[in-house]
Amino acid sequence: MRTTAYVDSFARDHLPPKDQWPEFLFDLPEVQYPERLNCATELLDCSIERGWGDRPAVHAPEGEGRTALTYRQLLALSNRIARVLVEDLGLVPGNRVLLRSPNSPMLAACFFAVWKAGGIVVPTMRLLRAKELRQVIDKAKVDFALCDIRLKDHLDAAARSCGSPKRILFYGAVGAHSLESMLAPKSTRFSNVETASDDVAVIAFTSG
Repeated sequence: MRTTAYVDSFARDHLPPKDQWPEFLFDLPEVQYPERLNCATELLDCSIERGWGDRPAVHAPEGEGRTALTYRQLLALSNRIARVLVEDLGLVPGNRVLLRSPNSPMLAACFFAVWKAGGIVVPTMRLLRAKELRQVIDKAKVDFALCDIRLKDHLDAAARSCGSPKRILFYGAVGAHSLESMLAPKSTRFSNVETASDDVAVIAFTSG
């Protein structure tokens, strides 16, 4: 394994024993990854360098916010969310961030923001209720959560029952404590954490 960039070592500490790992074969030239690799850099930031800034990156049905975000808009939004995570919530590399939302441009931006900040995404299905969310929070030791306001109730109930995450931010809401209000003063520039190419990026729970 490569030298991790994570300050919070939870994910690496809880990997299965090495003898249970699959065999990783990275023989092809296109999978010769460098020591340091942040997936948000490769998937989003580098898209601007390729000249894709004005191309649509994310489409969404009517009723889920914008109908489309370009790569440039997605980058700017993700950078501002990453700043909130680091500057206001105190996220350190390796922390876990639960995401709870319907599929939407904002959800995509939150994924990239967490990766940019060096965090680990813990995505959850919108159909999960408080009991299932509590299990996810407990097992992944979730530090923070970003949640669509329409899915607030069950996450609030789960958080009350287990005493975490440390902080939940809701978007699609109004008021001084909404994610949108915290984004307003933030710069659209952010220096991505130089994670190791094999640092854990996602903790995804199955349904069974």
